Amino acid sequence: MSLTSMMALDPQIAIDQAADYSRYLRARLDARPELHAWLAGACQAPFERRAMADFLAAEPIPDDGTLQRRLRDLRQRVMAVIIVRDLAGLADLTEVTRTCTDLAEVAFGAACDWHHRDLAEIHGEPLDGQARPQRLIVVGMGKLGGRELNVSSDVDPIFVYPEDGETTGPRRISSHEFFVRLGRRLIAAIGETTYDGFVFRVDMRLRPYGDEGPLASSFAMLENYFYTQAREWERYAWIKARPLTGASHDELEALRRPFVFRKYLDFGAFAAMRDLHAQIRREVAKKDKHDNVKLGPGGIREIEFIAQVFQLIRGGKSPALQARPTRAILTQLAAMDLLPEQVAAELGAAYVVLRDVEHRLQYRDDAQTQQLPHDPEERRLLARTMDYADWEGFEAHLNSIRRKVSGQFEQVFGAPQEDQSSHPLSGLCALPPEVARERLDELGYEDGNAMLERLNALRGGSRYAALPAVNKSALDGLLPPLIEVAARQRNPDDTLVRILTLLEAISRRAPYLLLLREYPQTLSQVARIVSASPWAAQYLTNQPHLLDELLDPRALMAAPDWSLKRDELKDRLTPFKGDLERQMDELRHFKQSETFRLLAQDLAGMWTLERLSDQLAALADLILGQTLELVWTDLTKKHRERPAFAVIAYGKLGGKELGYASDLDIVFLYDDPHTDAQDIYARLGKRMNTWMSTLTAAGILYDTDLRLRPDGASGLLVSSIEAFDDYQHTHAWTWEHQAITRARYSCGDPAVGAKFEAIRDAILRLPRERAKLRADVLEMRQKMRDGHPNTTGLFDLKHDASGLVDVEFAVQYLILAHSAEHPELTANKGNIALLGIAGGLGLIPAEVAGAAADAYRELRRRQHQVKLQGAEHARLPGDKVAAEIAAVQALWQAVFP
Repeated sequence: MSLTSMMALDPQIAIDQAADYSRYLRARLDARPELHAWLAGACQAPFERRAMADFLAAEPIPDDGTLQRRLRDLRQRVMAVIIVRDLAGLADLTEVTRTCTDLAEVAFGAACDWHHRDLAEIHGEPLDGQARPQRLIVVGMGKLGGRELNVSSDVDPIFVYPEDGETTGPRRISSHEFFVRLGRRLIAAIGETTYDGFVFRVDMRLRPYGDEGPLASSFAMLENYFYTQAREWERYAWIKARPLTGASHDELEALRRPFVFRKYLDFGAFAAMRDLHAQIRREVAKKDKHDNVKLGPGGIREIEFIAQVFQLIRGGKSPALQARPTRAILTQLAAMDLLPEQVAAELGAAYVVLRDVEHRLQYRDDAQTQQLPHDPEERRLLARTMDYADWEGFEAHLNSIRRKVSGQFEQVFGAPQEDQSSHPLSGLCALPPEVARERLDELGYEDGNAMLERLNALRGGSRYAALPAVNKSALDGLLPPLIEVAARQRNPDDTLVRILTLLEAISRRAPYLLLLREYPQTLSQVARIVSASPWAAQYLTNQPHLLDELLDPRALMAAPDWSLKRDELKDRLTPFKGDLERQMDELRHFKQSETFRLLAQDLAGMWTLERLSDQLAALADLILGQTLELVWTDLTKKHRERPAFAVIAYGKLGGKELGYASDLDIVFLYDDPHTDAQDIYARLGKRMNTWMSTLTAAGILYDTDLRLRPDGASGLLVSSIEAFDDYQHTHAWTWEHQAITRARYSCGDPAVGAKFEAIRDAILRLPRERAKLRADVLEMRQKMRDGHPNTTGLFDLKHDASGLVDVEFAVQYLILAHSAEHPELTANKGNIALLGIAGGLGLIPAEVAGAAADAYRELRRRQHQVKLQGAEHARLPGDKVAAEIAAVQALWQAVFP
């Protein structure tokens, strides 16, 4: 009969069956007959944390000896319940590890409290520098910190305290000495083996400076150690670190988090953890631990390493990856598409099986072992506890699991080709110049001499000479494959120069070099993007963190779902609540990432220009809306939960013709009768503008232009909906009504947005004296031409006569002149659609409207192409767009005969 069915029949049978397997449990029951009767009732339910604390508090503890006995008695009882429940199939892995962790926390808490009081009676309370009492913080490392403790695990605590100071008693000692003495007592209380056994084996070697370091450290000493002495593997050790006792936990977390989780992506973690794992593998081989389910191939440690390397790399940018439990991280990696969902599920399932096996190995003799047995009888018994009839069936299943884990580990940690000595282009710069030039010419470079000079300038420059050795090695290893991939582009010389400029920009930042080394497939992506557009190359050079976006081609080329993106941005911002700087930076990084994805999709031909502009406008709307929400949340002296406030988009944003570098023309409106509304919303608008346009370490969100508000730059920053309505009806100039033709509600209170749309519609449908309207529009057009002189002999696609602005002005005139009779013209559908409406209504000849719409589309496309090539002005020889110029001239003549 399987152990899994024992409890359903009789707890006594389950206890006997468990004791038949666990020699440790059998020995405890034989030595303490009363335990058997107690266990029959106790094993019916999990051993909860409160019950542990109640057990210790049931009777007074007068001395240290009593404390040790009570703690060990508790441990034996907890172990007995765990063993019986697990082997009977009533406890899953979560219950087992949680119960073990609760035992450790309760034991450390009780021992710490008792010995602190005892020491304080002798020396007084330990004080900090401000004479405030302080307590020892026991930091649980590893599985204890992650609440994943196993049944015969040792514990790796670190003892810290907030500040140095002195005790208050007659026998004064320093606070440091107080906590050192307390630490020694704790080690004995928990880890010393007595007649009653131990509670947990205690290993203090993870503390600063290891065995040679002080037993307890102040926060100041710990911080100094982190940034001057700590080794890379200690970041890994501190991932799960969690305070179990004391106070000032937030201050401790403020030290731990930036030490473990870098602010930017840290791909150096791959190499560090690869090296650490290699050391473990060597130790496994030396001690013949291939069958070790923790340290051997495909074991528990490899699953932990897979989870933790992503934490180290991305935890600083993605707070969701700062969680401690391994299985929680695997789930999060799948949710973030950093691991395929099936892979994460397989690793999670493998983790459960391997941990279950580990526990059964330890139940046998309460030994700290993860080694599979070789004795046939031991193997049979182990297989039976895993619900297998024989060892062969269980071993086949276990080996299959371990092969999958090992394969996934190799896929994640497979060493990159760091040694490029065998690459055909290795040592190119060391060859005689004429030979090197010949090699470059053979690859297809147009000016091999110039390319060789550029390569030599990179490696011979002062910046390269000052690089750390690891940076030099990574950069040198990248050059041969980068020369090769650049040569495959249609413009190899330009591509290589742009790539080398990017490399120079990131050369001092090892994580980016290591990203390219760890993911060599990204080199081709980089080459394609920088080859296609110098503007894109400069954007990537200015924001190298965007290299991360190239790692997953599926995500890079996925069309955005802006409702999902809104949720994603909220999730990214939530952990930084109250941290203004981090929120502003996160907004900027989000905007840069989404812009870069759209750019990559654009260069791949995925979007028409009209659809691309729609996407960029949707991104801007999302950013504006989230900024409004964040600023309102942080605003003081608010009088309502949500603001009666809206952002109105004008210009390119309003017309959804936004480009990559366009600024935002916006106006702020509110509809709120509160007596302080003007002041409140003025502060809101001002802070919104600051959030958008302030230059932080991550750049700016958008350049904003608020001059289209009533009375322009001299007017109030925000307007009530009534004041805006009155201004548009009684004070606005014709050019302001032209501007409102392209305006729309962007974000904020939909009710305010609806009132704006009603005002806009009413304004556009006002009857107008057409001769005056014509004169006003032509006068403003001439002012714009005068403000953008062009003496180059080239045609300015936007500002010259018969360019894009002429189309816009013609459409605006048609809207203002005819919307009273034809309200369909008030729809903000874009210039191309509005030309079609005007042609259909007979306001202009349909063929003129169609040709002008095609010309407008082509001129915008040409403008976009020129801008992507990095030009400051969108200008071309006139004969390149002669047909488009003629079509716009015909439109102009039709509208303004």
